[in-house]
Amino acid sequence: MDIKRTISTDDAPAAVGAYSQATTNDDILITAGQLPLTTDGELLADEPVGEQTRQCLRNVEVILESEGLALDDVLKTTVFLDDIDDFDEFNEAYSEFFRDDPPARSAVGVGAVPKSAAVEIEAVATTE
Repeated sequence: MDIKRTISTDDAPAAVGAYSQATTNDDILITAGQLPLTTDGELLADEPVGEQTRQCLRNVEVILESEGLALDDVLKTTVFLDDIDDFDEFNEAYSEFFRDDPPARSAVGVGAVPKSAAVEIEAVATTE
């Protein structure tokens, strides 16, 4: 039986609560929801949703890279938008990262995203 292992990299924003950047059991890797935070902790909440999306996905990407994985290994993403009317702008930016064979995805409008961000993205990737 595989054992859970937590993942932490200095190339992504530090966890700001009681959670890990990601966990794995060496079969799948699951990221925490990534906000549009830079590695130095700057929140891009005042940026357009497209730029916030790019920062969230850059964070997912570096977490994956810390384990020798890439965005191509992502099986599923879940996206939380504080305003579902931002979906088209979000989707345009998101598509820059997943051009061919994109993962399964759920995108939902929520009442609020932590820290007043417009978007939060989590991912599940295969390590196989």
